[in-house]
Amino acid sequence: MTTTVAFIGLGHMGGPMAANLAKAGHRVLGHDLVPAALEAAAGAGVVPAGSAEEAVSDADVVISMLPAGRHVLGLYDDVLGPARPGTLFVDCSTIDVADARAAHERAVAVGMRALDAPVSGGVVGAEAATLTFMAGGGEGEFAEARPLLETMGKKAVHCGGPGAGQAAKICNNMILGVSMIAVSEAFVLGESLGLSHQALYDVASTASGQCWALSVNCPVPGPVPASPANRDYRPGFAASLMAKDLGLAANAVREGGVQAELGLRAAELYAAYAERVGDAEDFSGIVRTIRDGNGEQA
Repeated sequence: MTTTVAFIGLGHMGGPMAANLAKAGHRVLGHDLVPAALEAAAGAGVVPAGSAEEAVSDADVVISMLPAGRHVLGLYDDVLGPARPGTLFVDCSTIDVADARAAHERAVAVGMRALDAPVSGGVVGAEAATLTFMAGGGEGEFAEARPLLETMGKKAVHCGGPGAGQAAKICNNMILGVSMIAVSEAFVLGESLGLSHQALYDVASTASGQCWALSVNCPVPGPVPASPANRDYRPGFAASLMAKDLGLAANAVREGGVQAELGLRAAELYAAYAERVGDAEDFSGIVRTIRDGNGEQA
């Protein structure tokens, strides 16, 4: 079944996601404030729209992929009026849980339907259509959106009511951030003890230390050829994005009065790391900061 989709935000993530929908035969009307992003999407089969309002006016589903909650709320303020009653709004941005719930409330208040559906998998996953979607909202809205989500990814999980998708995303990435720091510290400790990277990997990857940060995104070159460490930490998932996600998690920890010392410390370490490298390095490059802190060569 062909669906008319308005896709707002055609950057590194949104562009490939919109392209995969168009490739699957859906009619995709796209808009982005950056002309180059809009041009690239047009080359991949997306129909360019002159404004977000124009894009949504004829859409069955509106998908957004934007940098922060304020952008999502601003978009909804602009496009809820021009959209047709009953349009399904699916926000795939990673934003604060409170902002996701506020966006949902604004949509429902004017007769629309809404779902928050942030993603995991990075640019590589967006390009390969192997993303995982974590969705928050009604079961009916999730059922309607699911075919589109599964066109852009390999898995879609309904996590609960409004904001639950964002909650799952920040919890998942808190695990990832803490585990990447732990794996990096272990490799630096191994270096100081004369242990080769390969030896540590061969043991930990088949023992109790096994985790995604080790076996897929290994922070040292050699053991996992596809990891960013073998490309001078050119990002798959940039340090700035990890810092953003851990910042959202840290806010939720403080607001909820949760005891999460490692999560809070990880947020601090990644904030400092991202301040230095921004979008230029993968989040696994934090191993070099840990090594530098021990007075060793990067």
